[in-house]
Amino acid sequence: MKRLASAISAFATFMAVLVVMAACMPMQPRRPPGGAPSAVQIGNDGAPMALVPAGEFTMGGDSLDNPRHPVYLDAFYMDKYEVTTSRYAGFVKATGRELPSKWREVRLVSHGERPVIGVLWEDADAYCRWAGKRLPTEAEWEKAARGTDGREYPWGNEAPTSRHANFNKCCDWKGYDLLATVGSLEAGRSPYAIYDLAGNVSEWVADWYNSTSYKYELDRNPKGPTDGEEKVVRGGSWYDPGPLQRSALRSRSYPSVASTDRGFRCAKDDK
Repeated sequence: MKRLASAISAFATFMAVLVVMAACMPMQPRRPPGGAPSAVQIGNDGAPMALVPAGEFTMGGDSLDNPRHPVYLDAFYMDKYEVTTSRYAGFVKATGRELPSKWREVRLVSHGERPVIGVLWEDADAYCRWAGKRLPTEAEWEKAARGTDGREYPWGNEAPTSRHANFNKCCDWKGYDLLATVGSLEAGRSPYAIYDLAGNVSEWVADWYNSTSYKYELDRNPKGPTDGEEKVVRGGSWYDPGPLQRSALRSRSYPSVASTDRGFRCAKDDK
C-alpha cells in the first residue's frame, strides 16, 4: 500500500509539473483538424491578426508605375487594425523610443483606440519587430485590401461613403479627434475582415519605391527593390478624396518624413 501511495503521489507531482510548464509556454495560433491555420492570431503586442490565405491575385491598376499583373503570395497574417496610440504607448514605454510628432495631443483615455500618426518609417519598422512581426510588403498590403476578385475598394466597387471610410477631410490637421476609432466602420472592411485599409491613415509598407519594379508575368512573393530613396505608402487617408481610396493606388515618401495622415500596421509569416 505504501508503494502504491508513493506511486500515486509521484504521478500527481509529475502531472502538476506538466500543467505549470504548459502554462508558461508561449501561446501558439490554434490550428483546426487537418492543420489549416486559424483565421485569427494574436501578435506579441496583443493585436488581433487575420489570415490572408496563399494564392494568386491581380495586383495593380492602370497607371504606368502600377500596371495590372498577377502575383502569387504565400499565406500570411495581417493586423486587423492600424496600430493604435495605446499600443504604441506600450512600445515607447518598453523601448524608450523617441515619441512621434503630435504625441503631445494624444489623450489615451479618449484617443487610445485611434491610429497613431507622425511615425517615421524606422519607427514603424522597429515597432513591428518589437512585436515579433514585420511591416507588410506592398503586395501583401494590396491583397489584404482587395482580395482575389479585383475589387476597387476593400468593400467592393461601390464608391466610398462615410459608412465605409474616414476620408475627404482636407486640409488641416485638427487633432486626434479627426481620426476614427479603428475597426468602427464595419461596412469598410476587406474580404479578410481587415479594417481601415481605406481612409483614416495611409500606411507605411516595407518596400522601397521604384516606378519600374513591376513585372507583367507572374511574380511570387515580391519584396520590391533592394534599396532606394523613398518608401512605398499605401491606402488613402482622412485627408484624401474618394477616388484616392482605391486599393491599387500607391504613393511614396522619404522614410525620414512624418505626416499627420500616415500610420501603419504589421504582418507576420504563417508558420
